[in-house]
Amino acid sequence: MEDNSSCSSAVTGPHQVSFLQKTLERLSATQCLKLKAEESPPVAVIALQRYLCEQSEGQQQSDSYSYDVTVSDGVWRAKCFLHSSLNHLVHRNTLRTGADISITQCSFVYNERRLGHGYMCIEELSCGTEKSDVLTRVKDVSALPMLVKHGMERSVVLLSDVPLQVSRKHYLSLWNNDDQEGDMWTSGSPTADTVLDVSKVTLLCSLESSFRNTWKSLPLLVKIIHKSRLRYYGKFGLKIDYPYQAYFEVADQSGTMSLVLWNELCPEFYQRLNVGTVLYLQNYTLKQSYSNRSRPQMDHYRIKSFNSVEICLNPRNPVSVVTVVSPRSVLPQWGLPEVSYQFITRSELDKLANNAACDIIGLVTFVGRVERVKSKGNKGPEKFWTYRWVHAVDGTTDQPFILELFSSSQPEIFSRICPMSYLVCTQMRVCHVEGSSPYVTSSCETQTFITGYHKGQPYVSDPRVKSFIQWTKTLKDNVILQKTAVGGHYCYPRAPKIFTQSTADTSGHVPLVAVADLKRELETLQYREHKKLAIQGQITAVRYMNSSKSTQESQGPEGKEVIDVIIRSLPNSIDHSNCRNKSTGFLQAPDASADTCEQAVPDTHNDPRTAEQMSSASLTSPSTEEMLARKRRRRNAEQSSSSCGSVPTKRRAGHENTEEGRRQEGDSESMAAQDVEHGLQPQNQDTDVLSWESSGWLKQRQEVSEHLCRGGLYQDSITRRFTFDEKNALLQWSNLQAVRWTPEPTADSTPPLVFPGYYQITILGINKQLAVDAAYFPVACSNEPRAVGLPRDPHGNTMLSCLSSGFLCPLSDTVDQSDAATLPEPEEILATAGELEDTHVVCILDLCHLGGDKVEVLINKVYRVTEVSLD
Repeated sequence: MEDNSSCSSAVTGPHQVSFLQKTLERLSATQCLKLKAEESPPVAVIALQRYLCEQSEGQQQSDSYSYDVTVSDGVWRAKCFLHSSLNHLVHRNTLRTGADISITQCSFVYNERRLGHGYMCIEELSCGTEKSDVLTRVKDVSALPMLVKHGMERSVVLLSDVPLQVSRKHYLSLWNNDDQEGDMWTSGSPTADTVLDVSKVTLLCSLESSFRNTWKSLPLLVKIIHKSRLRYYGKFGLKIDYPYQAYFEVADQSGTMSLVLWNELCPEFYQRLNVGTVLYLQNYTLKQSYSNRSRPQMDHYRIKSFNSVEICLNPRNPVSVVTVVSPRSVLPQWGLPEVSYQFITRSELDKLANNAACDIIGLVTFVGRVERVKSKGNKGPEKFWTYRWVHAVDGTTDQPFILELFSSSQPEIFSRICPMSYLVCTQMRVCHVEGSSPYVTSSCETQTFITGYHKGQPYVSDPRVKSFIQWTKTLKDNVILQKTAVGGHYCYPRAPKIFTQSTADTSGHVPLVAVADLKRELETLQYREHKKLAIQGQITAVRYMNSSKSTQESQGPEGKEVIDVIIRSLPNSIDHSNCRNKSTGFLQAPDASADTCEQAVPDTHNDPRTAEQMSSASLTSPSTEEMLARKRRRRNAEQSSSSCGSVPTKRRAGHENTEEGRRQEGDSESMAAQDVEHGLQPQNQDTDVLSWESSGWLKQRQEVSEHLCRGGLYQDSITRRFTFDEKNALLQWSNLQAVRWTPEPTADSTPPLVFPGYYQITILGINKQLAVDAAYFPVACSNEPRAVGLPRDPHGNTMLSCLSSGFLCPLSDTVDQSDAATLPEPEEILATAGELEDTHVVCILDLCHLGGDKVEVLINKVYRVTEVSLD
């Protein structure tokens, strides 16, 4: 294998054996251009890039997108094409940057329509360790040479940041279509001073009147007052290299009008054109406005809006000339209006009308994980929106702003939102919902800014902004830090009191699906995709899982799922034989092999005596005297909890007063880490588990065709406390998987995680053919992010009322143990589970794919059938 000298000189240790180089040489020598690897040492994934795939004539595509994966063996880098049969590994984030893979089969593909172009195609692979061993031996990945076939060294495509399939000219963001990706996007560089001839400038008001008559393009001098997110409109068969569009609202002394940036001009200008930028435009065109698009609300400008036509800037026919005017060159006599804002305080939010536009400034206290939702009604290729929930305070009330922030084509800012930042969001929309506090959500014109990005923005002189800054000077960081949190499960707003199924319009309602459809939804869910669904049936079993041992897990955000150890101590009344069903794929019990399931859970189908014993044990509820005695012993022994989300750490199903029980109680903390590390099975199968079963579940579980064994709680499900020391690690954990691998700071580590106990609920479908497990962990403290805006109608702390309300009553206001002691114990709640017997319910489930085999299934709310309405 030969390569140019510049590449060869970059190799440190040229005598090292390279698996990638050896594989390429073998592919060049083989007759069929395909081979299975004789050996498959690990290679590291350092980049994963997506683009719209090529569609052959008459060929149905199983996926709309293709992927290029750049790998390294520590000696060379190689950009390879990922065979479409492996795309599902990207969809589930199983194939990910920063991890090792083993390539077991590959081929070499020549481009038949272009000379000197070809690439390796990965056809089969196995995923290795989540954190690469190869990358630990590489000082600088970017210094490694790029491997190309002999004779193709001069190929610009192979050495550039463009797709291997030459019909596509650019990459898309890996997880959505709204963010910029690749080197082609020009950053906002300083604008040089220019001398402009403004003598022939026309006003916007003249464009609307002359549009239908003979019209001559005269220069325009305008200021940008609103900017929309990017829109990618690529689809199969579209012969446009850069199918992008971006809307701007521009203004001069006569009024406002929409301006559209098209195609190749988007990579060149989108990041340079910001709110407040002044433009001198020539060779533009006019066209009739598109009536169905969203528009920003600009009534506060009190100037005329010209909505019948819009200005188009095109890369050709004609070539538009766009001049960005330096701020130093802008003259007052041009009469361009100042950018105006509508900042509101949190105390004013409740009074605003639904869908009213507003601007927000606040101090961030909570940042949720980034999730994705599939675009509805999209006729082109599959498309996802990315969003996250944020809380921000402004000192005008105890309640924070609740913000639903969608990506606004500002990926650098969106990924760096963190607690203790000053957050500004423009053109947000107010949303009022029944039974919950109002929240604000993004619009197409929303722009987001955080600490480090405020300099030079027009809003810095706004009186509301200055007032907010003065308030922040009265705060103490250590006090605010105690109220901050990052990541975890968060869903807002709360489901309404009455579940409504509309036969006419289903757009605003949670869809009610069959349990068989739920299985399909789980199997097709993609990485960080969130869905909310409803199923009807009966709750047939409840298990309380005390996760105190798992609080010792501090192996980072990619640690094993909490149920790894606890699944071995499940009560024998629970049949998990379906966990061994290979056809369910990732619906198997999380992180537990078939052998583990088989050893840990006796097969009740083959041993009716065991099933009978287990059923009778689970249906035996402790007496009131026993529960009170246990509570007194626990409260004397327990120390103050470090998190309001945690619950009393040791709840036993029996043998509290035995010598063995006391010894295990005392040794639990020291043994916990060993149990987690080595996966030890507790000697007592009932340790840390309380359960209830309906009287008919013993027979019903033997008749169900499938039991979807989900319902565990994951580390990614739990909110973490924010600290500056762990800032980078927390941001990486709560954001989506990176497109490119970057070295992690060695000093960064994730904070210790205090896990609450939770309930694992088994729901039997209404036709009693399928069952599904879902996790439920109620809000226990008013300081939790999930408690903000939650309706707090008092209830009796029965199992059903807790599932319906989502919280324990009353919510404690502090983490003090005396307050926590007033909350009901799991034994007390489970003692009331008998009311679930034969009760027809509708369950709202939150589904989220957390990557790999981890799928979160959480109960949002449970309705009695009497709380259901048909429109």
